[in-house]
Amino acid sequence: MHAMVLEQIGTPLVWTELPDRRPGPGEIRVRVSACGVCRTDLHVVDGELRDRHLPVVPGHEIVGRVDALGPGVTGLRPGERVGIPWLGHTCGACPYCRAGQENLCDAPQFTGHTRDGGYATAAIADARFAFPLGEAGEDVALAPLLCAGLIGWRSLMMAGEARRLGLYGFGAAAHIVAQVAKWQGRQVQAFTKPGDRASQEFALSLGAEWAGGADEAPPEPLDAAIIFAPVGDLVPAALQAVRKGGRVVCAGIHMSDIPAFPYALLWEERQLVSVANLTRQDGLDFLGLAPRIGIRTRTTAYPLRDANRALADLRAGRFDGAAVLVP
Repeated sequence: MHAMVLEQIGTPLVWTELPDRRPGPGEIRVRVSACGVCRTDLHVVDGELRDRHLPVVPGHEIVGRVDALGPGVTGLRPGERVGIPWLGHTCGACPYCRAGQENLCDAPQFTGHTRDGGYATAAIADARFAFPLGEAGEDVALAPLLCAGLIGWRSLMMAGEARRLGLYGFGAAAHIVAQVAKWQGRQVQAFTKPGDRASQEFALSLGAEWAGGADEAPPEPLDAAIIFAPVGDLVPAALQAVRKGGRVVCAGIHMSDIPAFPYALLWEERQLVSVANLTRQDGLDFLGLAPRIGIRTRTTAYPLRDANRALADLRAGRFDGAAVLVP
């Protein structure tokens, strides 16, 4: 197998030939057909996440076919198309796992971070954390659903019944969530980098009722806001944009420091919450609903060998939607 490997923090990934790996008990081997490029991958490369594991193969939006089954695996068959998400393994024994909060597990493993991921021609995965995808849809189009879609879905659920919803940072996750929110009958307001007319027009094309810079106020106070951009400065801005009793959801796994802000922005029962990872039930719920919604992902495909260029383009904001690597 071949993979793009992160050997040292802050350095380019290295094209590497690795021995074919056999799945262990409870594991499957997947022949990767597409792997999305997520902003979390930049946090892995930049060393901004805890529990660094090097060398590592990044990538956690994996679509592929089951190639081999390890001992004890049931419910999956060779040749079946599956998706592998960020949450790659949980202990099943800690208080959070026992309480149905496996996204907060005390001893988790994360695909493409603490276990090898999908920037490769093949990947080993815990079979319990593989989602059957069926045969509808193209592999490249489905890949962003495995993280941008799933985290967006959990964030949307955290936003509650908000009718007027603000999305800060209109990238891979927001362009999926906007479609889900519109399908649910919500009003979407999109906030981009100031002056980014291309992203604003993209948001409007997906049904947003208003789009502007993150330095602008929405036409009306928001019921809730979701912050996808990893920029702490957006927290006070979003708090200022939501109504009394409104909620701000921080969706990223990493964010720059939140600056000090006056208590008046939080007062009047506004809420500030974060989203951590996902549960398998999130995956089953969202992936089961996605075909009914008719989500259209905008993707830019790159050959696997060009993973460094894809990451650089993501960092620079050179495309709308999501980048996807194809072996």
